[in-house]
Amino acid sequence: MIVAIDVYYRAQDAKAVAVCFDNWDAENIIQVKSCLVDNLHPYIPGEFYKRELPCIISVLDLLNKSDIKVIIVDGYVTLNNDGKPGLGAYLFKELSESIPVIGVAKRSFHLNSNAVEIRRGQSNSPLFITSLGIDLQVAAQKIKTMKGNYRMPNILKMVDQESRVS
Repeated sequence: MIVAIDVYYRAQDAKAVAVCFDNWDAENIIQVKSCLVDNLHPYIPGEFYKRELPCIISVLDLLNKSDIKVIIVDGYVTLNNDGKPGLGAYLFKELSESIPVIGVAKRSFHLNSNAVEIRRGQSNSPLFITSLGIDLQVAAQKIKTMKGNYRMPNILKMVDQESRVS
C-alpha cells in the first residue's frame, strides 16, 4: 500500500489525512483515514517538522504500518545538498527507516539542487522530488507516472482537498 499524507492547519487544530492506494498508476483509492490534532507545536521557522510530524504520526497510527510500502509527503525530505533533514527525513527516522518516504514540493528550495524536477501534463511548472529509503530517480519516475493530466497527480490533489474539508 502507498500512502499520501497531507496536513491542513485550522485556527485551533490541524486535520491530518492519509489516502491509501495500491499501485503507482492507481485511479482509485483503497481508503482514507483522517484525524484532528490539537495542542499543536507553535510554528518556528526552520523547525516546521516539530509542528507537522505529530500530525502525520497520528494519522499513520490509524493504519497498519506493516502494510505500507511508501509514504508520500507534501514538502521536502531533505533540505539541502548535504542532506539536511526536512519533514520527510524526520518521518523516515521516526519510522526507524523502515518505510521509504518521498517528498513532493511545489516550490524550489534554493539550497537543494539535488531535488529532481519533474514536469507533468501540460504544466511548465515543475514538482521537486526528494526521497529517503528509495532511489531518488526511481521516486521521481513513480510520481511522474501517477494518474492525472495536470501538474499534481490526482491522488495527491485528492489528499490536499480532503485535508481542507471540515
